[in-house]
Formats: sequence, C-alpha cells, structure tokens
Amino acid sequence: MTAAPTLPQQPAGDVEVTRGSSARAWTVTALLVVFMMVNFADKSVLGLAADEIRADLHLSATQFGLANSAFFLLFSVAAIVVGMAADRVSPKLLLLVMAVLWSVAQVPAAIGGGLAVLIGSRIFLGAAEGPAFPVAQQATLSWFPNDKRNLPGALITIGITLGVIISAPGLSWVIQNHGWRSALWVLAGIGVVWAVLWSVFGADSPRARATATTKAAADSAPTVPYRKIFASRTWIGVTLAYFMSYWSVALMLVWMPSYLRNALDYSASTAGRLVVLPWAVGAVVLLGQAALTGRLMRRGVVSRKARGWVGGFMLAIGAVCCLLTPFVDSVPAQTVLVALGFGFSGSYATVAATTVAELAPAARSGGALGLMNALVTVSGLLAPAAVGALVDAQGDAGYQHAVLVTGVLVAIGAVLAFALIDPERDRARLTG
Repeated sequence: MTAAPTLPQQPAGDVEVTRGSSARAWTVTALLVVFMMVNFADKSVLGLAADEIRADLHLSATQFGLANSAFFLLFSVAAIVVGMAADRVSPKLLLLVMAVLWSVAQVPAAIGGGLAVLIGSRIFLGAAEGPAFPVAQQATLSWFPNDKRNLPGALITIGITLGVIISAPGLSWVIQNHGWRSALWVLAGIGVVWAVLWSVFGADSPRARATATTKAAADSAPTVPYRKIFASRTWIGVTLAYFMSYWSVALMLVWMPSYLRNALDYSASTAGRLVVLPWAVGAVVLLGQAALTGRLMRRGVVSRKARGWVGGFMLAIGAVCCLLTPFVDSVPAQTVLVALGFGFSGSYATVAATTVAELAPAARSGGALGLMNALVTVSGLLAPAAVGALVDAQGDAGYQHAVLVTGVLVAIGAVLAFALIDPERDRARLTG
C-alpha cells in the first residue's frame, strides 16, 4: 500500500511551477535552517549562563527555573494564534516579523535590571518565538511533495540542533569573558542580520500563493473542521508523544549545562563544550530518521510504520538510556548515556510535523501544527520549574532524579506513538 498524499492533487501547471522553483525551495530551506538556529540559540543562552545569572541576580534554582518557564507562558498562545493565521497570511511576512521581535526582546535584559526584567523579556521572547517551528515547517514543507518532505523537514529540525552546537561554545566564551548580558547583545545582532537576508531572499512557495488566492472559494466549499482533526487518534497520539519529547528538549536548554557542571563536576569551559553532545546525537538521529522514513515510504510502507513506529523506537531508545543513567557510577558512562538519552528523546519534532502535515488537509495544516506545538510546549513551561524545585529540595541529587523522570515520561510517549499513530487511517476518516 502506498502512502496517502498529504495535499490534494495539484493541477499540472502547479506541479510544473513547483519543479521549476526547486532552487528557490532549497534557498528558503537553508534560510529557515538558520532561522531555527537563531531561535534555539536565543532559547539556550540562559541555560549556558545559568550559574552566572544565579550568582549575579542572587537567584535560587527554583527562581531561575521559573524565569525560564516564563518563556513558555505566552509561547503556546502565540503558537495557536499565528499557526491559524499561517493558513491565510504570508509565511514570509510572519517569519520576518518574528525575527525582528526576537532581537527587540533581547534588549531589556541586555541593558540591565534584575529578575523582573529577565522574566518580562523572556515572556516577550517566548511569545515571539512560539510560532517559529510550526510556521517554519509549514513554509518549508509547502515547497515539497509528500514523499520528499522528510529531508527538508529534518533539516529544519536540525537547525534547532545546530543552533545549540554552533552557538554554545561561542556564547559560553562571551559569557565567561564579557558577561552574560553581552551574549544577549550578540544574539540581538544576529537576529537583525537574518531578518535582512530573509527580506531579500525569502519567498512563499507557489503552492502557498495559489492556496491564498483561492481561499475565498475554499471558504464556501466543504472542509474538514479542526475539531475532527484534533479528535483523531493520530493527532492525539503524535501530540502526546511530542509533549514527552519536548520535556527533554526543555531540560537540555535550561539545565543541561548545570547538570554537567554540578552533578558530573565538569568545569564551566568543559561543560560548554560537552553540552553540544546530546544535540549532536539528535542531529544524527534526525538525519537517520529522515533517510529511513523516506526510504520506507518510497517502498510503499504505510505511514503507521514509516512514521509512527520509527518515531516510537526513537523515543524508546531515549527512554532506556535516561533510565539507566542514574544507576551508572562512571562519569564518562553517565555522560554518554545522557547524551544518547536526551539526543534520541528530543529528536521527535520532524516525525510530529510530517505526520500532522500528512494527516491534515492543506488548508488546515497551519492550525493543526500550531495547536500541536502550543500544547507540546506546555511541557517547556513545566519542566524547568519542576527541576529547579528538585534541585533546591535535593541538591545535586535532584539532577539525577530529573533524568529518571524524563526517562519515564519519554517511555510513555513511545507507547502512545506505537498505539495511536496511523495517519493514513485517520486521513481517510477525515475526508471520507
């Protein structure tokens, strides 16, 4: 059985336009990879400067965790609103506005102030970054047919990984030599540079433009209501599995540097280098997943296995590694296990995005991706504060218990992925 198409059949002229735009498609993809790199460099900077910020502002672990959780306070709301708008408004414009706002959001904390300013700037930044991943995925995937979406979708997600891998050593050096506020100025400048490049070279896909020009006619035609998409087993399963995966992503961003420094006793400079390990593992896993899923689908393997099962195995491997980590005495072995555990656990985003893109009709993909991302990132609101409370209550042992909790949650996500995800079945029910 062949995989179900994720978009309605396009007229021949549209297919030819898409083929003729392949160079522009990859240019846009490359720019959006950098977009996600900037996005996650913005997210990770406080984690890299955790000990310095806590010492400078006299914060407990719980207070620091709450400051990072504040990032996600409006993150989900913005993801829903802008995700819905992405079905009607130019993705190029939305992405440009987001990048400009990211740079503006860095300025207050870079200038000065204490905990209140830090929290306010993170709330603003979270609102501006909330829609980034679903809009970037939608903008990229709309350039490619279903059977060729795995690689560009994975590359967008790898931008997340590269953002940390490339920025972590440099930002750590800036933090240690020039202070953590200087790192915020650096990120603000990078955001402005990207916005300029995007305004010149960015573009909406021909398919997206065609969809926009026929929106009025589509509004009068029967369409799949969002409630049916959100009630499908596949959407529920992929959202819950991704929620568990994102818990590990939030901890990598906020607490991984402190875990390496305080629980495993690495120096600040060594931790700044080692923090890239789980992200590097994640990059390899993402590329492997994209290649395997694409190959399976080209051979006619159903999406339930090519996407649902492959994603489930990724989460299962991550869960096992996380659950083993606290029971190993060797620091190098713990380092390897935590890198594998968080690397596999945090690599589910591409599976989630391409699965929902296959499930939802084209006119509903932005909203379906937006609400998924909004609910998923609630785990980012919970995880940093929860681990901060564990560290305040248990000291360094709190970090090890946080790894165990992550393993349990990711294992639950794996079970849900195997049990619920079947895009072809549920798409047929939606359109039948």
